[in-house]
Amino acid sequence: MAGVRLRDVAERAGVSIRTVSNAVNGYAPVSDEVRARVEAAVAELGYKPNLMARNFKRGRTGLITLVVPELDVPYFSELARAVITKARAHGYTVVVDQTDGEPDRERELVMRDSAAAAMFDGVILSPLALTHADLARRGADQPLVLLGERIAESAYDHVAIDNVAAARTATEHLLDLGRRRIAAVGDQPWESGETAQLRTRGYRDAHEARGLAVEESLIVTTRRFHLASGAEAMAALLEHPQGPPDAVFCYNDLVALGAIRTLLTNGVRIPEDIAVVGFDDIEAGRYNTPTLTTISPDKTAIAQLAVDRLIARLDKEDETAPAELWAPYELVVRESTVAPV
Repeated sequence: MAGVRLRDVAERAGVSIRTVSNAVNGYAPVSDEVRARVEAAVAELGYKPNLMARNFKRGRTGLITLVVPELDVPYFSELARAVITKARAHGYTVVVDQTDGEPDRERELVMRDSAAAAMFDGVILSPLALTHADLARRGADQPLVLLGERIAESAYDHVAIDNVAAARTATEHLLDLGRRRIAAVGDQPWESGETAQLRTRGYRDAHEARGLAVEESLIVTTRRFHLASGAEAMAALLEHPQGPPDAVFCYNDLVALGAIRTLLTNGVRIPEDIAVVGFDDIEAGRYNTPTLTTISPDKTAIAQLAVDRLIARLDKEDETAPAELWAPYELVVRESTVAPV
């Protein structure tokens, strides 16, 4: 029905306009019975709230931004989809941007006094280059939720998975299969490589718990988590002086898929000769040949936690100290480590 107004919904539900507004916008609590009547009237009449007007009254734009390092890394594009879905349920539009890990671009998109940041009511950021000092200069008047491990224990809410535990789980899976020369591909021993460093720690912890020494030359550094990174690292491992490893833990699925390509083109059987585990559970890994065993972060939960926290801060519903919020993960076992019977 075209041109349905708040007044029409109120008349159909038998309540005041203010009560409809409270029920639709969450300005004040209403009883379950009244909310049900309002929701039924909204559905029957096809009422669409004027989000632009509502946000204008609140002094908001109705926009939040999701800032990630690289959109062509499937993990981030899949996460973006989840964030958009969760934000839409709150009546917000998400603008997605990428920084390529460049410090100036990250500052431009999150510093409150920049023209870019001023467009948005809040920011969800997966940083690579920002520092604690950068965020200390930002101020706290615009909500910000951090993703990943680049900056933890800051003045902002932080959503992540336990990368140490997840990497240990992946490595233990390979050890349980009887593999003993397990390579780790993706270490990044520099300031912006916290995520990789945590995964290396989990890899080491798994060996230590079994009383096994880590063969340091099997820990391979990569600048990026790209297909080419995995392909090049695997080529080098095949030429290892002590021979190739019998398993590879890759720090994301793109690295793993690149490694698999190198293995297959060199006639190496997967998993019989070398087993491969990835991280992120991207869609391509589920349809690869062989399908990819991987650590699967709950991207929906990450998005839900981040969006809910941001909206709670915007609506002043949560004035507590910044929180560390942990999303679950699981190991998904597929053909790259366990051949089909």
